[in-house]
Amino acid sequence: MPFTDSTFYPDVSPGYLVRQIHQMSVAAIDRTLADDAMSATQWMTLVSLYFDHADTCAGLARTLGHDKGAMTRLIDQMEQAGWVVRQRDDADRRIVRLSLTTAGREAAVAAKRKVIDCWNGFLADWSDAEVADLIATLQRLRRTMEESAACAA
Repeated sequence: MPFTDSTFYPDVSPGYLVRQIHQMSVAAIDRTLADDAMSATQWMTLVSLYFDHADTCAGLARTLGHDKGAMTRLIDQMEQAGWVVRQRDDADRRIVRLSLTTAGREAAVAAKRKVIDCWNGFLADWSDAEVADLIATLQRLRRTMEESAACAA
């Protein structure tokens, strides 16, 4: 179904819907992790480090779609909490690598369990097939957008 001027409005716009879902999930995760003094943004950063999606402030900012300055301030907070350490790269001293501490790994695992419970609550009325289809569709959209961005570059 290609969009037209008469069929394209917020409730059918993929970008609008994904943005709303993201905002609602961030708010829910903030509430879920509040007792642990952890924000959804901190959780996403911990999990990105945990799964080796990035290991620098700039890489995390790109991965998570954040401003580099805001990411640096977030890492400052997470370092003060004892979750993250900074270390200069041996080969290039200009690069500061980030890694999780033992406490950071434990916080990531504990938060992961709560986030899983949160998402399972959202999807409680969905069948396993519906959840699998949703994930497959979102992954396909991501691939399509990555390939389109690569072609436009």
